[in-house]
Amino acid sequence: MSRWRLLALLGAGQFMLILDVTVVAIALPNIGADLGLSRAVLTWVVSAYTLMFGGLMLLGGRMADLYGARRVVLAGLAVFTAASLVTGLANGSAMLVGGRVLQGIGAALLSPAALSVVTKTFQGEERNKALGIWSALGGGGSAIGVLVGGLLTAGPGWQWIFFVNVPIGLIVLALLSRALPADLPDGPRARLDVPGAVLVTAGTGTAIYALINAGDRGWLAAATLGTLAGAAVLYAAFAGWQRAVRTPLMDLRILARRPVAAGTFLILVATALMIAVFFLGSFYLQHLRGYGALRTGLLFLPVAIATIVGAQAAGRVIGHLGARPVAAAGLAVAAIGTAAAALWAGPGAVVTGISVGAAGIGAAFVAASTTTLAQVAHHEAGLASGLLSTFHEFGAALGVAVVSSIAAVSIAGTGDSGFTRGFTFAAGTAAVSAALALLVVPAAKPPVGAVSHAH
Repeated sequence: MSRWRLLALLGAGQFMLILDVTVVAIALPNIGADLGLSRAVLTWVVSAYTLMFGGLMLLGGRMADLYGARRVVLAGLAVFTAASLVTGLANGSAMLVGGRVLQGIGAALLSPAALSVVTKTFQGEERNKALGIWSALGGGGSAIGVLVGGLLTAGPGWQWIFFVNVPIGLIVLALLSRALPADLPDGPRARLDVPGAVLVTAGTGTAIYALINAGDRGWLAAATLGTLAGAAVLYAAFAGWQRAVRTPLMDLRILARRPVAAGTFLILVATALMIAVFFLGSFYLQHLRGYGALRTGLLFLPVAIATIVGAQAAGRVIGHLGARPVAAAGLAVAAIGTAAAALWAGPGAVVTGISVGAAGIGAAFVAASTTTLAQVAHHEAGLASGLLSTFHEFGAALGVAVVSSIAAVSIAGTGDSGFTRGFTFAAGTAAVSAALALLVVPAAKPPVGAVSHAH
């Protein structure tokens, strides 16, 4: 099977993972009504998946490096598919949230391992195009999730937002089991650093939990600050352990490499912006304009298309221009689009602004992945992919937390001033990040082959 077909299969798996973040959000009212769930439980239907997905990502990436990406990809996809069936069959809160936890575990194994396969399979200009497709799936999947969620919730019922993963997952699993090469670890054989994995997972999960709840509790609330402080302590303990142990989970020096630091900054900002504008747009259309789930989903179709177009365009030019101008231009376009959504009222103007912004965000995703993965050795591909994916989840939690605080009045249903403030803040963040990208993103074009053994 050709490497492009392999990319298509891996992309289908990744698409399901990304889809499952936003596809659930639009179905929450129906889920709550059918199962009689409180607002707190409904929050955990989203948060449980995000916590496990983000918290275990570094572990999943490191496992791919140590045990081979093929094993981890297949295991992650199998867990995710089985968990989707469990979640769809849920008849109460325990089974529903438990299924979402298992989905998050499967996703955390699959996502970084699949991305590491992509980085090893493609080289040079082909890698840039492949990462463009991968980024388009990520950004487009989030927007399409709103559409698919609306269609399935309004049609066969909310259970099908989970059931639809089962046949797709089984087909992709069968095809990937034949298509994936039987890889062996590239680096020296080492044992998995279980204490390090526990510490970094606990730290990441605690930090994401703090961000998820900051919107409701307040950024300066004792609970928020205390939880963030707890995450910092866990990260400090992780760093100390990594310096002391013989076979650490990760070489902390990878974070000091400029491409990795710049790429993780870009993915954090791009994801925060994407989730923020999708969140604001969905609430604006449903709560303020009174649109149903199906109509809202259809209005997000141009947003999905714009994201895919932006990512594809970036993937084609980044090899010639380098990541710095692509990142800066993408974030500048994102600023223009979200500013338009803030300045001009009406559903048409908001959807148009979000779509323009999404095209820029799609380009920023490609710049982020290309920058991060440009100078990592093969035996670090899983770890670097895990870092990228972890900061993606940090960005998602941060984006929702910030805009839910800024737009709280409008989300509660009183006026549109909160939405205006939310879009304005997103535009300002994108503009500042565009300027920072010119300073922090390396100027060099991605090297041919795009893999060096820098340490």
